[in-house]
Amino acid sequence: MVQQTAVTARQLTSPAAQSLAELAAVLDDLQFVLGCSERLLQELARGDERDIVVVEALWAAALNAYARCFRPGENKPGLTVDDLTETGLQGDVVPWHEMLGKLRHFFVTETANPREEFSAGVSLSPEGAATGIVVTSAPRPQVDEATVRQTGQLAFELGQLVDGRMRDAQKVVFAEVADMPAARLNRLTPLAVDLSAAAGPGVG
Repeated sequence: MVQQTAVTARQLTSPAAQSLAELAAVLDDLQFVLGCSERLLQELARGDERDIVVVEALWAAALNAYARCFRPGENKPGLTVDDLTETGLQGDVVPWHEMLGKLRHFFVTETANPREEFSAGVSLSPEGAATGIVVTSAPRPQVDEATVRQTGQLAFELGQLVDGRMRDAQKVVFAEVADMPAARLNRLTPLAVDLSAAAGPGVG
């Protein structure tokens, strides 16, 4: 078994380091969207046996994570609409992105129930007199396989874009500390490192 070497790390707080950390958060959200999409496709493939609770939960979570990648802010290195053209995807990428934003708004703030549209009415006797109150519902359209696949593909391509930016950002951050004296580095705040997440499986 390969022995893991202990890693000592210190936290960096320069603008470049903070930007790198933000990029990592964006990439993680994009990977989460991709994971939700893969799980959704599995659930949708079950047809009438699909679990509507799982479908709604995964789709809402994917929409929220995708939206977080485009948080506005002058100093945030998150994605912008202009980045969509850099993915190389063909077709109406920007309109699709805008549609995802509208869907998230619908799920989060616009409606009390994204599954059913409810209406209240009055029941009438044959003579036309009011006899009581009724509450009815009509199902709303649910997410389909094509929508999930396209959203997952967009998240994957944007993830490739962010991954490239992270590699460039890592070079910038390392250049800031490469020649820093050890004594100064050791005064920085200790940073926990998860070796299990970074290391691959051991070789017997």
